[in-house]
Amino acid sequence: MSKTILITGAGSGIGRATARRFLQAGWRVALTGRREAPLHETAEGHDAALVQSCDVTDPASVEALFAAIEGQWGRLDALFNNAGTNVPGRPIDEISVEDWLKVCDTNITGMFLVARGAFGLMRRQDPQGGRIINNGSISAHVPRPGSAPYTMSKHAVTGLTRTLSLDGRRFDIACGQIDIGNALTDMAEAMTRGVPQADGSTAIEAVMDVGHVADAVLHMASLPPEANVQFMNVMATKMPFIGRG
Repeated sequence: MSKTILITGAGSGIGRATARRFLQAGWRVALTGRREAPLHETAEGHDAALVQSCDVTDPASVEALFAAIEGQWGRLDALFNNAGTNVPGRPIDEISVEDWLKVCDTNITGMFLVARGAFGLMRRQDPQGGRIINNGSISAHVPRPGSAPYTMSKHAVTGLTRTLSLDGRRFDIACGQIDIGNALTDMAEAMTRGVPQADGSTAIEAVMDVGHVADAVLHMASLPPEANVQFMNVMATKMPFIGRG
């Protein structure tokens, strides 16, 4: 029987590319996001897709998502915990509390709620176990100028990854993190027009095809239970990462 994976934020960008890659590889894929229409666009032409809208910041919505997955398939083999958001860059004293909470609600609380749901299902299913892959960022290592909410949230994701890796051992639940740099999606399109640099200048940055990210996540998810990619950086070769910050 085909393996099952849940992908959050599957209606666009990295989530959409990754969902389509898994469907092409023969996985059964649960696609979730706030709006159903983009999810159906992602899943078009694939019978192995389960579309379920979900607000990852809402505990009841997340519980309903996992109830749907369990009811449909009875188990979950993998989670790509991908949903995230950002706000425009500016110095910390110019960042509104509302913007801070918006980023934290999705990038931290949403990550926690979805990981919690996946961990619980993987723990109680038979056979027990599974794999959680968290979407971090190059910002989980070094910041961009004016990125306090996003950078703090992605450092928190790394803490979640490490904790799940430890707590999941006795339940055969592996956890890894993929840190992505400059994959060309609508969100990263600004890189091709010029973005602020650490020295105060603005520069165009190298980007890569988002398909490379999807391939990397598929590799991580396809490993046997005794192997795990703990952390992986996938980035445009010439982007300013080494030497940034």
